[in-house]
Amino acid sequence: MTIRSLLLATALFAFSGGSAVAQTQNQTSAQVRDELAPVQVLRASVTVTSNVVRIGDVIDNAGSSAQIAIYRAPDLGTTGTLPVGQLLAALQAHQVIGVDTRDIKAVTVTRLSRSLEATEIQLQVARALEHRSGLGDAANLSLTFDREVQDLQLEASNTGAMQPVSVRYEPRNGRFDVSFEVGNDDNAAPTRLRFTGTAIETVEAAVLTRDVERNEVLKASDLVTERRPKAAVGTDVAARDRAVGMQMRKQVRAGQTIRVADLARPDLVQRDQNVTLIYESAGLYLTIRGKAIENGAEGDVVNVLNLQSKRTVSGVVIGREQVAISVAAPRLLASPEPSTTLGAAEPAAPVSVATSTNPSVAPKAE
Repeated sequence: MTIRSLLLATALFAFSGGSAVAQTQNQTSAQVRDELAPVQVLRASVTVTSNVVRIGDVIDNAGSSAQIAIYRAPDLGTTGTLPVGQLLAALQAHQVIGVDTRDIKAVTVTRLSRSLEATEIQLQVARALEHRSGLGDAANLSLTFDREVQDLQLEASNTGAMQPVSVRYEPRNGRFDVSFEVGNDDNAAPTRLRFTGTAIETVEAAVLTRDVERNEVLKASDLVTERRPKAAVGTDVAARDRAVGMQMRKQVRAGQTIRVADLARPDLVQRDQNVTLIYESAGLYLTIRGKAIENGAEGDVVNVLNLQSKRTVSGVVIGREQVAISVAAPRLLASPEPSTTLGAAEPAAPVSVATSTNPSVAPKAE
């Protein structure tokens, strides 16, 4: 009996001692693993591309917990904050403890995106409608959208170009319906965008800043350039640079567009205005005063009364109050023929013609 008790005590002692040693070894191994394991460190700011924030986004060395989602990400292209206290509670719920916070108070989270500016969207719609159903160039299209076009934020993976996949335009009412697709890098389904509204083709037109009367010559200050609907002004609308310096054929009110048919070359010679008659040939330059019988622009053929001979001659307007003629020089300056009697007619007074290269000197009839 005594021997059996001793053996049992020895066995119990051996068993208890072995367990203690094993427990100590396990604790030591765990401590070594903890010392060798990478330290989990909190990040002060992070960027995400998906619609959720994962553990691996906010701490370094997250290990197998990295893909666990803990928060909803901010809206595309915006930044939010996560208080560290709340963040640690979320991590502990997934058995992630002992994170080095580095005394950070809050973590900022930015969701990356691709921005499409409103001006770029409008340009792409105009290009899709260009030359469709009678429309002109994209630069001449005025678009009105059913909903105001604002800058759009797409997923960062939407790196493809805006490709039109459906374009409809109704010329009778100007309505358009255009759809685009934007491709993804991750082979996901492309993002689809749709825009509706009205499109009107416009042209640049010269518009009067004041009332003008018939025969007025337009100055630069009389005109501005505005875009007007092509259907309203037609194809005969005049450009501002073409209208400046031209003469109005009719009266037009301020705010109205100028048509090419409304313009004429300015009259350099006015009816009943004194003008200079000019004859010029090799070595000969003659001038004499005359009176215009009709109006004329540069290059027009007009009739002029020779004030000396009282004869009417024709010439070409070459400048303001200047008319060039091509009749013989003596004929230009000749006096009217004397009256005749019952006898023989006396010859006309001789004409002396001088040659000169000085335009200011004109010979006189003797």
